[in-house]
Amino acid sequence: MTKKYEILNKFIKDMSSETKDIETYIFVRDHIHRYKLDIDINSKVLKEKILEINTTMRFEDKENSKKKSHFEIIFSTIVRILKDIKEKKELEEIILRDVQVDISKDLERIILNLLQDSGYSGFKLEKNLDFVDMYNKRLN
Repeated sequence: MTKKYEILNKFIKDMSSETKDIETYIFVRDHIHRYKLDIDINSKVLKEKILEINTTMRFEDKENSKKKSHFEIIFSTIVRILKDIKEKKELEEIILRDVQVDISKDLERIILNLLQDSGYSGFKLEKNLDFVDMYNKRLN
């Protein structure tokens, strides 16, 4: 099977870690197990057959706590589409599944490094990012 796209470049477009004060840091350190990873993917056409795909990852506490830290990464992937895409579904598969699978190890490494560099060492994701499963759940 021939590849439908090639990754031209990938980079961290924006990265943020915010903790208000030491009390918040200590609270978050003790409750970081409550934090959940949200992922949002969007894309835009840069020129014919070249897309910018932005994968935004937010690691945040969903509970109603006053002491919260904020962690966010926007990872940009520049992709060239190598063949004619006739159906919207085929392009969606490339953007939401295939490219994400290709960059998933980068995304995992970057979010874990951000947490470690923010003082939350030893944290591990509950499971690896599975974009095939996420894409399939989106269809159902």
